[in-house]
Amino acid sequence: MNILITGCNGQLGNEMQLLEAKHPEHCFFNTDVEELDITDSEAVEAFVDHNQIDGIVNCAAYTAVDKAEDNQQLCDLLNRVAPGYLAAAVERRGGWLIQISTDYVFDGTNHTPYVETDPVCPNSTYGRTKLAGEQAALEACSRTMIIRTAWLYSTFGNNFVKTMIRLGKEKPELGVIFDQIGTPTYARDLALAIFAAISQGVKPGIYHFSNEGVISWYDFTKAIHRLAGITTCHVRPLHTSEYPTPAARPHYSVLDKTKIKQTYGIEIPYWEESLKACIANLL
Repeated sequence: MNILITGCNGQLGNEMQLLEAKHPEHCFFNTDVEELDITDSEAVEAFVDHNQIDGIVNCAAYTAVDKAEDNQQLCDLLNRVAPGYLAAAVERRGGWLIQISTDYVFDGTNHTPYVETDPVCPNSTYGRTKLAGEQAALEACSRTMIIRTAWLYSTFGNNFVKTMIRLGKEKPELGVIFDQIGTPTYARDLALAIFAAISQGVKPGIYHFSNEGVISWYDFTKAIHRLAGITTCHVRPLHTSEYPTPAARPHYSVLDKTKIKQTYGIEIPYWEESLKACIANLL
């Protein structure tokens, strides 16, 4: 197949590229904004037609959650409009789309892991535009697979793990929120799940994916420092109210992965195993 990867310079896009060599049976077109402006419908259609694209993995998004509150138009363009363009272009060729989404489509008031059929109720610009992007993609392409993920990190780009390692080395003390619960996701594990879907055949619908287990940001930071060998930084637990942000965060972001595990027969690593692997690659 000819497969288009958008957002190739991001965390997930970079991990996808690392795995492409293991799939020589496919031809990959790795693009970021320099190669393809996905907010330009004519450019998208021309690229998909010219390169005879059979499938698209859309890793591109506006992910600056707080900045999104002041940049709603750009956020909407990247997170809602662009997925619709990609979906429509690949639908005309009878192809498929894998659209990456987020736990932010929920309001975070659950006390048990979210399943794909739970009611959505985003309470931030980022969450609302990502949900609209899901709907646009599903409406425009009959073979759309939505994968919602959470707390993404990797060796690439800016993310929580790299920030906590840097701050842990620089500061004697850190305050980290303890009353927001979720599951970290190593972008490499998500990329492996995407390739499992591609190899077995993309089955349309909404799926959830994160690593296994449950943890708070505070406990996650403690684990990051322990695995990175940082012993000189004292980490304090903070309430969300002590660290106000422009965008509301879900207090509970745990996703139920039963559907994707059963559909594709995949095993998902425990979050600490994956964190250990990531940090080993960072240090």
